[in-house]
Formats: sequence, structure tokens, C-alpha cells
Amino acid sequence: MEDGRVHQRTSRIGGHAMSLRFIGIDPNTGSGESPTVWVDEEHEELIFQGWLPSPELEAECAATEVPGHAKGIPAGEGVVRVPFRMVDMVREACDAAERADVRRTA
Repeated sequence: MEDGRVHQRTSRIGGHAMSLRFIGIDPNTGSGESPTVWVDEEHEELIFQGWLPSPELEAECAATEVPGHAKGIPAGEGVVRVPFRMVDMVREACDAAERADVRRTA
């Protein structure tokens, strides 16, 4: 896009090629903070970078009962916070995933 919000980037991380499509970054953060949204079409994932939760918020999330799932945050998963002002970027990432036919049936 001309406004610079969508960029395709292929990089090598740990010997693996990754193709991330940058969707957007929180416009209200300075250079030290940067909640960000990407789409990874190859791995069929939305990628979120956000603020770490407080210990209290993380404990509350871990204690929440979700039908069909054990309480807690599984190893290899984490909780991040993304501000409401980024809803349009999250929606754009969802739209990009749908356009890429990412929601395939198993």
C-alpha cells in the first residue's frame, strides 16, 4: 500500500524462512513501545506483538474457566495486551487472512 502500512518481508530466523505481512503498528506509541500486527500466510497465523500483562491480569486469565479446556496458560503460549485503538488493524489482518484463503477446512 502507498501509505506504508502493508509490507511483505521474508527473513531467516533460526534457519527457517518466515514470510510476514506487516499490517500495522500502534500509532500512539513512541519508539520504545510498539504493539504490532502481522499476518503469516505460510503458517496460517495472525501475529500480535503487545504489552506484557501485569502478574494480576495473567493470573486472572490463567484462572478463567473455558469450556473444554484446562485452566491455566499452556507452556508455549502467552498473554499480550493490545490497545482498543488497534481494532481496525486487527480487523485488517483478519480480512487479509480471509483473502489469502487461510481459513481452510482440515
